[in-house]
Amino acid sequence: MAVIHCLGAGLVGSYVACRLADAGHDIHVIDMQPKPKVIGYPGITIHHEDALDYCEEIDRSEVDLVVNMLPGEIGKIGMRVLCGNHDTFTRIVDLSFSDESPNRYHQFAEDWGVKVLWDVGIAPGLSNMLLAEGYRVLGPLSKAEIRVGGNPTGPTPGWSYMAPFSPKDVIAEYTRPARVIRDGGEVVLPALSERHFIEVPEHGQMEAFLTDGLRSLLETIPAVEMSEYTIRWPGHIQRFIDERDSGELDEDELLREWWYDHKIPEFTWMEVMAEGHDGKQMVWRYADYARDDGSSMARSTGMVTAFCIEEWLQDDGIVPLGVHPPEVLPPEVVARIVERMISEKAIIQGPRIGE
Repeated sequence: MAVIHCLGAGLVGSYVACRLADAGHDIHVIDMQPKPKVIGYPGITIHHEDALDYCEEIDRSEVDLVVNMLPGEIGKIGMRVLCGNHDTFTRIVDLSFSDESPNRYHQFAEDWGVKVLWDVGIAPGLSNMLLAEGYRVLGPLSKAEIRVGGNPTGPTPGWSYMAPFSPKDVIAEYTRPARVIRDGGEVVLPALSERHFIEVPEHGQMEAFLTDGLRSLLETIPAVEMSEYTIRWPGHIQRFIDERDSGELDEDELLREWWYDHKIPEFTWMEVMAEGHDGKQMVWRYADYARDDGSSMARSTGMVTAFCIEEWLQDDGIVPLGVHPPEVLPPEVVARIVERMISEKAIIQGPRIGE
């Protein structure tokens, strides 16, 4: 079994660490304030240290894989430290979802014999893998669309929302301009634009709006049009826009009001659509709910991360040298990840992968 160092143990990081420990790996969690879930967990050693300092101290020869699960801005610095150290690690998984894509370190990683797999969550992550399958089957796409969100199972008082990961990252998602494909080229549109209502099975009408979630897909999947939309309960994003435009938006207050409450039922839902130039479509729909092992978003993101890691540990060749997004994973690997997620009670409907 492998020695794996996990940087960060928040809602998602703690799920991943426990999942990998359950698989028999020797897990080291580096976090000043890890979630209680990982403390005393069999197979997990806690290091109450600053993760960024720790990155510079880890002995490469004693670690098989490092998982960067630090929140956005801190995670970005973490990747710089990991990739900027000549004695860096052979395998790195990056889940930090910062505004700085780690592919900028591609040449460095190649030169030093390092492999980095990034954005291996639900979206980006599984969404990328599904669109790559659409491209493999249909060829260059006329349209590609992703709609995704983690929300309470119904509207709630206040914001009808709680953040399933770092609230600061959610705010960044709402304010970062959205890069999309229009008429075959990349354009930048305001975040929260192109608002429209959709019907989410078993939940009813929700609202979708543009966010900057395509990332590597902008370069890896040729399409005439490509977009990613975040979904929320109606009224949520209008309130955010109104408070932002009036100057009443208080980030500290948002962090408090959006904090995750495990007592509120919630779910994660995603739809991925790929359409070829002949009009043929491939559509996948995903849904998961909170269970005893974690929130729906922790499960959804964490399962993809953990299963990618296990596949990579079994076959180092599935990720080439350098820095690569999840689209690089072979169809047979993606198919196994999907089947494992279904076996863990996630609902995934759509074409079978690799057929």
